[in-house]
Amino acid sequence: METTTAFLDLVLNGEPYRMPEGSTVADLVAGLGRHPRAVAVERNGELVPRARFGETPLGAGDRLEVVHFVQGG
Repeated sequence: METTTAFLDLVLNGEPYRMPEGSTVADLVAGLGRHPRAVAVERNGELVPRARFGETPLGAGDRLEVVHFVQGG
């Protein structure tokens, strides 16, 4: 029996992006290879508190902006 995975179509930083259904903001950040403390995430116009990344589900059509902080001068 073949297992099929359902996906969510999102918009990430203005570009189409796809994540497995049931994913959270934490899953998105991990999938991007970013450390949660080094990014800020806005979901549908609202900043997601870092402490809630793991409990904030992604939904079809969500618009996400992920900003990565860079150190240096």
